[in-house]
Amino acid sequence: MKRVYNFNAGPSPMPLEVLEAMKNDLTDFKGTGMGITEISHRSKEFQDMLDETKALLRELMHLDDDYEIVFIQGGGTMQFLMTAYNFLHTRAAYADTGVWAHKARNSAAFFGEAYDANSAADRNYSYIPDTYEVKPGTDYLYLCANNTIYGTEYWKFPKVNVPLICDMSSDILSRDIDFGQFDMIWAGIQKNLGAAGVALAILKRSLLATARTDIPEFLQYQTFVKKDSTFNTPPVFCIYSLNRMLHWIKNMGGLPAIEERNKVKARLIYDVIDTSDGFYKGHAEKEARSRMNVTFNLANAEMEADFAAKAKANDFIGVKGHRLVGGLRVSLYNAVTPEAAEALADFMKEYLRVNG
Repeated sequence: MKRVYNFNAGPSPMPLEVLEAMKNDLTDFKGTGMGITEISHRSKEFQDMLDETKALLRELMHLDDDYEIVFIQGGGTMQFLMTAYNFLHTRAAYADTGVWAHKARNSAAFFGEAYDANSAADRNYSYIPDTYEVKPGTDYLYLCANNTIYGTEYWKFPKVNVPLICDMSSDILSRDIDFGQFDMIWAGIQKNLGAAGVALAILKRSLLATARTDIPEFLQYQTFVKKDSTFNTPPVFCIYSLNRMLHWIKNMGGLPAIEERNKVKARLIYDVIDTSDGFYKGHAEKEARSRMNVTFNLANAEMEADFAAKAKANDFIGVKGHRLVGGLRVSLYNAVTPEAAEALADFMKEYLRVNG
């Protein structure tokens, strides 16, 4: 079986041992004689798996009983809509750090005033602003913790006097942080935590108490809380894949161990960029660099297509930059191994040697 080095921005790789373990459950889950994709979402086997998944999240994230955990279809695009539909009563503030914050803000504008509390546009989204202008009567401040397109990541979260909502789709459970500082966290799981098709939402009960109830039932977070994510048929396989990934993270040593592993991977790639005498040029300013998405250009932009082609020929997949900004991007999500990052770093050094 051939396995390439997968640096795609999402969906992302999953650990081979997780994929191998999933094989048996595709034909016989927990001795039911049915695969995980075949069991009823009303069955005890599914409910036990759902309960265990939430318990693992609480354990790994050190969440107390003030938080509810739900699983919702529709991905990030649905969450852009639902966060505002539920919690925007007057106005909402958005930290302008790139494309995904824009999309969330633009969705919110259908339901009330949505404004930028700051903006990194002045330096082409290469940094994270550290000041916030929050207007009176603001219902919440919305952040995107990691910006996949520009390669920036929050290393210090703001302290404000309004609820804090955070999109953690591309760096959730990649590091050990205080998750209790947020009133809501949501994440599509397809980058760090499993198969594409479900968004994980974690909501503080005090924020839930402010949610609108005069909106369609299916778009209310309270509906998913009351029905334990089974108001309709949930994405069973996606939740199951999350469960398997959470077990893997726990077995690896939890978030402190995962964070150290991710530091090693990012350092391998950034060190090549920083010691290349300008042959490789990182997009993000050093203090805002993402560990999950390393974005860079070649000094000679005409060589970038050749770099991506030669990388693919050597089984390094997914290194082409996002179509909006071009250049190159290496995504180092949880399941990417240090060995994969080291192999790519060696390829980058050799490409520099031959073409520099």
